[in-house]
Amino acid sequence: MVNVALFTGLLGAFIALTLFLGWYGHKHTKNKDNFLLGRNKSNPILIGLAYGATFLSTSAIVGFGGVASLYGMSMVWLVFLNLFVGLIIAFIIFGKRTRRLNVKLGALTFADFLGKRFRSPFIRVMTAIIVIVGMPIYCAAVMTGGVSFLDTMGIGVDRNMIILVLAVVILLYVVYGGIIAVMYNDALQAALMFAGMFVILLVTYFVLSADHGGITGIHSALTDLWATNGHQASTSPTMQGTQGWTIFPDIGSNAGIYFVSTILMGVGIGALAQPQLAARFMTAKDTKTLNRSLAIGGIFMLVIVGAAYTVGALTNLYFVGEMGKNALQAAGAVDRVIPLFVNTIFGDMGIMGELFIILFTLGILCAAISTISALLHTMGAAAGHDLWSEVERKKAKAAAKAEAKAAREESRKSTLKVTRIATVIMMIVVVILTYAFYYVPGFAQSGIIAKATAIFMGLTAAALLPTYTHAVYTKKPNALAAKLSILVGSISWLFWALFINYSTASTIKTPLLLDMSNPLVFVDPMIVALPLSVIAMIIVLFLRPANKDDADAEPVKQDDKQAEPKTAKTEA
Repeated sequence: MVNVALFTGLLGAFIALTLFLGWYGHKHTKNKDNFLLGRNKSNPILIGLAYGATFLSTSAIVGFGGVASLYGMSMVWLVFLNLFVGLIIAFIIFGKRTRRLNVKLGALTFADFLGKRFRSPFIRVMTAIIVIVGMPIYCAAVMTGGVSFLDTMGIGVDRNMIILVLAVVILLYVVYGGIIAVMYNDALQAALMFAGMFVILLVTYFVLSADHGGITGIHSALTDLWATNGHQASTSPTMQGTQGWTIFPDIGSNAGIYFVSTILMGVGIGALAQPQLAARFMTAKDTKTLNRSLAIGGIFMLVIVGAAYTVGALTNLYFVGEMGKNALQAAGAVDRVIPLFVNTIFGDMGIMGELFIILFTLGILCAAISTISALLHTMGAAAGHDLWSEVERKKAKAAAKAEAKAAREESRKSTLKVTRIATVIMMIVVVILTYAFYYVPGFAQSGIIAKATAIFMGLTAAALLPTYTHAVYTKKPNALAAKLSILVGSISWLFWALFINYSTASTIKTPLLLDMSNPLVFVDPMIVALPLSVIAMIIVLFLRPANKDDADAEPVKQDDKQAEPKTAKTEA
């Protein structure tokens, strides 16, 4: 039980600073361009920290930290994928080209970028629909992680109140301040996250070293612990084939197939097609800014995921020593392992331990808020800017030429208002899903945070990654190939998730078409849907190369473009 008065005071100061940055964002938001992209307010530190804070949330710390208590140090492979694929490849292979192309296109969202690149309203609308349908699941998972942590800390506040306060605070600064407020808050929150995770990693090794010696002794003890406590780790079919907390699962077993296809590949590859992350590239003033932000984001992400996954595995050693139970037995659910560990390990350290619990709790709140705000901004923009503006564009196109200019001007004025309203609606959807994750039987005990994250990342990779890659690397975008790729990827992913994949089907209670003895039920939907999406694109590219009639919309008009930043002249 933490000191409620101290926690309330520090929380009040944090909320006040958060709302101040919301006001700062509002002050510098003059139009929809500022609200959606805010290019002129970005810098390397801001982009690097905002990218990292948006990418890594309570989903990584609480959700996948808890998963690490099951699969152990094998989660270090996800650290590698988060850094190499989610950061280095994302920035170097996709980020620079996305920024350069967008200078010419003048897009304000990821869906807008793809739509303008292929001159296709259909692609823009389909991308926006994928965001609106899939992203609330991920967003609710992040909120669940934050609420779960606060709930475990024993602050004496009702869970329902926590959900509502989080929702209101985030809504205020996102709706009020737009992307500028989101990115500045991300940077602030990233600093607190970094400090908290760095300290908990050091304290974990320090506490365990008292009984097990140095780092080598601690890891050896974790290896030996499996013989006595490993068989009790979990009875889930996805755990059958695990061999130890320091040994990779048997690659051909249920655990090996699930771990590689869902935890490693689903999340590792899925990061490349995240709309909220791609939007960060579009905020950069020039390529030099992206290069500098890469190093900052790398250091931040290494500490956050490295600490979370390592500590998650080591919680087994700690809880067996303190309670005679492994982490899952002690916590009762995967998503409660990290909250319980922090509360327990610092609970006996007096006032300093209590102060750290409070500061770490604020860090977890930061992890939740930073990602939720970015996701909420992306969802609101998809509904308001991408879908609504397409409706308005058709109205303006249908109007007489004399009225067309006035219609377009009216559309621009209404888009920002509609985007803000859509943002509020999307938050209501997220809150409803968060309640479902807590109260619908089966969700709370299923490790829903990590599952929901993998679901959204897998969906976006299957549906959008081939199209995104084609968009940034081809000189002749083929709209038909992109359309078919998106449709094949989306439909095949959905079918496999609902009726073949055990992890998803067992959570949402849809019937499996295959017997549990078939190893295909443990294969992540993305592993099947992404290749099908790529094949569909290749077939169209081979049979019908792009031509001047391929686009189904007018070219980008001059008044829709953003001016080339002056700093871009210095680019190599």
